[in-house]
Amino acid sequence: MSGVAAVQARIGAIEARIAQVTGAYSASGAADSSSARAAQEVNSDATFAAALNSAMAATGSSGSGLSTSQLLGSFAGAPAGTGAGFVAAASKYLGVPYVWGGESASGMDCSGLVQRAFADIGVSVPRTAREQMRIGTEVASLAQAQPGDLIVTRGGGHIAIYLGDNKILHAPQPGEKVSVRELFETDKDIDTIRRVLPSGTSGSGAGALGAAGLTGLGAAGGNAATAALASLAVPGLGTSGATALDSARLALQLSTGGL
Repeated sequence: MSGVAAVQARIGAIEARIAQVTGAYSASGAADSSSARAAQEVNSDATFAAALNSAMAATGSSGSGLSTSQLLGSFAGAPAGTGAGFVAAASKYLGVPYVWGGESASGMDCSGLVQRAFADIGVSVPRTAREQMRIGTEVASLAQAQPGDLIVTRGGGHIAIYLGDNKILHAPQPGEKVSVRELFETDKDIDTIRRVLPSGTSGSGAGALGAAGLTGLGAAGGNAATAALASLAVPGLGTSGATALDSARLALQLSTGGL
């Protein structure tokens, strides 16, 4: 059981005890010493439950102990050509109202948010969720999802951005705003999970590689790094993304004598 689930279970048990003791006390109309002690204990538990609920609501606590703002802050400064950089770009639109067909800071829908955030980091993707659900590579399950992956539900009718920590960033529906929420869907509710960019949560995406970071590789290391970079053929990269990837490959070749 996760930390949040355990807390919620504890709160439920406390509330049940409050109802039980209050009912018994009212029915008897008596307050003997044992009942008084029980009531005192329950009141203490009730105070704890109320304080805990208030604190969780105020901080937006998540299963990892990070608040939503802390979780989003962890992506600040991430390289543009990574999933983490994509999350950082998308988080700038928190609070933008949902507008069907919108794709700007004045209003956007779910796929408009995805397209706009990708465009901000130089990556070109299709406009609609049903088109976006075919880009990149498929991730087998939520257990393997990484920040920046796309979560598609409702038969392609909705798309969201995975943040990690079982949270998504999305543009929900008319009347609401771009926001973060817990991912209550399970694998059976999800049509597909798509990875367009490498995670890059450690800040070491392909676009950040340079010759200085690759010097000193032996033949085996050079071959392994070459294979790793070759695997980063990312569909939909815009001009800046493709340039960064080409620069990384060139730096690798220069540093390992591969030219």
